[in-house]
Amino acid sequence: MNEVDKLIELLSQKRELVALLAPSFPIAYKYPEIIGRLKKLGFSYVLEVAAGAKITNSSLVNELKTNPDSRFITSPCPSFVRLIRTKYPHLQKYLSKADSPMVASVKIAKEKWPKAKSVFIGPCLAKKKEAEEDYPELDILVLTYKEMDEVFKKLETNTQPFPETGDFDILGKETRLYPISGGLAQTSLARDILGSDEIQVVSGWKNCVLAIENFEKDSSVRLLDILFCEGGCVNGPGIDSLLTLEERRAKVINFWENRDL
Repeated sequence: MNEVDKLIELLSQKRELVALLAPSFPIAYKYPEIIGRLKKLGFSYVLEVAAGAKITNSSLVNELKTNPDSRFITSPCPSFVRLIRTKYPHLQKYLSKADSPMVASVKIAKEKWPKAKSVFIGPCLAKKKEAEEDYPELDILVLTYKEMDEVFKKLETNTQPFPETGDFDILGKETRLYPISGGLAQTSLARDILGSDEIQVVSGWKNCVLAIENFEKDSSVRLLDILFCEGGCVNGPGIDSLLTLEERRAKVINFWENRDL
């Protein structure tokens, strides 16, 4: 059974569900309409994964402060983590121990709503591997935006307009820039701890290899903020959009700037 069918079955069973919306969601959905749509569909709660990103940032900053001579490769991106594991296993020691925003958000949800099942909705196919292989005990169902659109198509009716009201049950305004390349370095305030020459921001799989090689050679780089997709998670394969990369970035930035929640 694929993830679309699994979610439809859970909804039909009236299971208590919490939707975890990745920070790139403004590219795929209108706000606050998406909150109303999810709750009308049957979700009990909607959590903004940017809230989990705040915990990711706090953990990373703590690592930097408590290990002033250490070097770190950020690890919210499961595609890049798997690249390190398979091709550069000797560099795993540099991967930050901080939970990814998805994992941190699931832990928040489990603490607040212990009986609810977490459903992550985002742009990344590799998040399925992260959930299944790295955190099976958290029992996370992962759908891309494309897959969520399939669920909407199958279950929504045209008899009523989408609800316009609704808000996140847990939100995280400060870290809404996370899906943009360099978003972690900017929102974590790592630049307040490290000099600009100690941070390298990279996106795109072709650039990943060069960045890894440079990290091995240049010990002055203490933080490698890296995302596998070109431009960051805003360009993930689970997004169905005709917008350019710059237009996608603008959607995320606009939501960050103009939603005073």
